[in-house]
Amino acid sequence: MQDTNSPRSWSGFRPLARLVGQDIKTHNDLTANTNEQPGLIFGGKLALKKREERRTLYPPGESLIERLPMEIFDHIIPLLADAPLVNGYTARNADLMSCLLTSRLFCSATITHLYRRVAILHSNAFAKILSNISQYPELGSLVRTLDLSQFTPVGLGRTRRTNSEVQNLTAGTLLRCLELTPKLREFLVQEHLDEGISEAVIRKVFCELPAMDGVDFCGSQSLSFRQAFAAVLNPQNLSLPPKLSIRRLSLHECNTLDASVFEALLPRLPNLTHLDLCHTQITGSALVSIPATARLSHLNLSKCTRLVGKAVVDFLTTHPAVKNTLVYLNLLSDVSRHCILARHDVEKLLPLLPATLRALNLGGAKITEEHISLLLPLTKHVEELSLGYSELSIDSINSLFVPPSPTGADGRESTLHAKEDNWVPPVLRYLDVTGVSSITPSNLFNKSCMLLLPGTHPLEVLEMGEKFTQGLREREATNKRVGWAVKEMGRRSWYVRQPTAGQPHREGGDKKQTWKMGALWWGLRKIPVAWGEVGGLCGLYAYYMFKK
Repeated sequence: MQDTNSPRSWSGFRPLARLVGQDIKTHNDLTANTNEQPGLIFGGKLALKKREERRTLYPPGESLIERLPMEIFDHIIPLLADAPLVNGYTARNADLMSCLLTSRLFCSATITHLYRRVAILHSNAFAKILSNISQYPELGSLVRTLDLSQFTPVGLGRTRRTNSEVQNLTAGTLLRCLELTPKLREFLVQEHLDEGISEAVIRKVFCELPAMDGVDFCGSQSLSFRQAFAAVLNPQNLSLPPKLSIRRLSLHECNTLDASVFEALLPRLPNLTHLDLCHTQITGSALVSIPATARLSHLNLSKCTRLVGKAVVDFLTTHPAVKNTLVYLNLLSDVSRHCILARHDVEKLLPLLPATLRALNLGGAKITEEHISLLLPLTKHVEELSLGYSELSIDSINSLFVPPSPTGADGRESTLHAKEDNWVPPVLRYLDVTGVSSITPSNLFNKSCMLLLPGTHPLEVLEMGEKFTQGLREREATNKRVGWAVKEMGRRSWYVRQPTAGQPHREGGDKKQTWKMGALWWGLRKIPVAWGEVGGLCGLYAYYMFKK
């Protein structure tokens, strides 16, 4: 059975479920007040009689739609849920509320969906959820995901200090919530909650929830958070299991955690598939300690200043957990502070990257002209490629998208693609050339640069830095002529190919890119731990994924 969190194409059922919900509400209104004139609602006694006949034909619980397998309801019900609102306070999910009143079967299916993924945006919502599962513990057993990724401590006209005094969401109430959700599989929190992440909460998540599958502590950096992690994740803690069930782990931007935490945690993750350690104190020895039984498909080691190129390359090319399974790899470096991959590291790594790779970020690495022949094979299966601050010329970048001419610029026979008998078009859809000095606003539109031409399709997104796209934003006539437009989110901006009749383009990316786990937009910088559409409307996760 498919994961009910993934996108579905059952939109045709939405009007049906909405109609059923409205119909039962109308029936309840009639039966509650027998003096009400039925003709105002049903069109007279004839319509009411037909309704009674239908009730005789289909006894309660035996209507045609109620005879569908429950797996079909698992597809239908999620489509009736509204997307989370930016403020988190406005009433929503009116269709689901109607389904609760439709029948016992509809009510059961709807409650299961409502509590399967609990998303909390503010402390009042958390207090209501905690009250419900405390009063009805069976509801807590339905919860599989506790999502606090969009939680904000400020709201309802209160300050952060006032919210702390209200005591709706504290370390104690959060622990109580975890105790009432014994089948929890995904736990997502972020920096706004790090003061509430106590040692008891960490112990509960890692030691006492055997079904835990995905954990995310994005951006948590407080002293109490660091101390709680150090107390639980250390070899002297006898309650720490030798093996943990966690498959997806994100400690993105948790830069206060000691290296010893990773050395104690990573060897206990034999089933690991997603690992985000961006801007942490991870070391090469901790990476090597990942069990050989793990199968990493997503790995983020960007801005890890304690990593050196040789250790990273050896790990990526020899470790059984990673060498043949990578789909997403982020090795972005902050060029002003630290460079992970030197020139010889790049030369050794590129030929050994697996064919499963779909996204590769080498921003800040020492990439030069001599690496083009090694990058070219990757463009046949990599969809998103970041070459920020590389030392490449326009001709070298062009060669990734178009077949070479028989002769080079000097009149000699070109050997750049000599190893390829036939030209295979690239599958690149996104290219990051931020900080590449050879690409400027003036020569981007020259004949020497082929990036904007139709022949580079399926390339649809270029990222060139915020300052670069500021100038492009002012060239409205030129943008319209070449068929590209500027899109922005936070401090990032993209130059996006506009759709045409022959080459349609989907705004915000393609949901068929399942390796993004529902995340939209381009140039993913944070690995998702749970499936969910993240397009940047709200939440810290959208900020870390696409805005920063």
